[in-house]
Amino acid sequence: MIDYITTGTVLGLSAGLAPGPLLALVISETLQRGVKAGVGVALSPIVTDLPIILLTLLLLAQLSGLHDVLGIISLLGGAVILHMGIDSLRPNPTECVGSGTGRRSLMKGVLANACNPHPYLFWLSVGGPIMSKALSQGIAALAAFIGCFYLSLIGAKVLLAILVGRSRNFLTSALYTYILRFLGLALCVLAFFLFREGFYLLGIMHRG
Repeated sequence: MIDYITTGTVLGLSAGLAPGPLLALVISETLQRGVKAGVGVALSPIVTDLPIILLTLLLLAQLSGLHDVLGIISLLGGAVILHMGIDSLRPNPTECVGSGTGRRSLMKGVLANACNPHPYLFWLSVGGPIMSKALSQGIAALAAFIGCFYLSLIGAKVLLAILVGRSRNFLTSALYTYILRFLGLALCVLAFFLFREGFYLLGIMHRG
């Protein structure tokens, strides 16, 4: 259980703090309309990701006996996580800065996230294998992973909205850079475990 809590927390924090379209919108709305608007955008993954998670679980149920396919998916997930880790090790906080207009911050966040390919790629290649393994240990492990992931993801974006609302210099501070680099190292470690699981499923490696 603790493994899934840790994994969900690390992945959630990394996704929540990493520069990207949704974070840019959180910052933009915060600067233009206040912290409450930024928090509204930060909550959007709750709405957009549920169908993706359900579809991923349904797909995995159909592929449960196809170890080669699951192995390839796990390797792809490892590659995605490794790429995220490397990006976090050399952060460019200016990528967060964005602009936006509109009346309803939550709806803008929903549209931005729904049109962003990253959530689909993440859940199919990274979240999927982890959820499959967690589900084999029980619903509690699956709930722990998903719950910690979204608590960390949304919590990180809400915290950033509050910090940006109080100090616009936070995103260019050394602290933010160090946090991203630490999470980058953690992601590289997680990528190793996904690669290893993929090799196990493909029969390239054998469990000791």
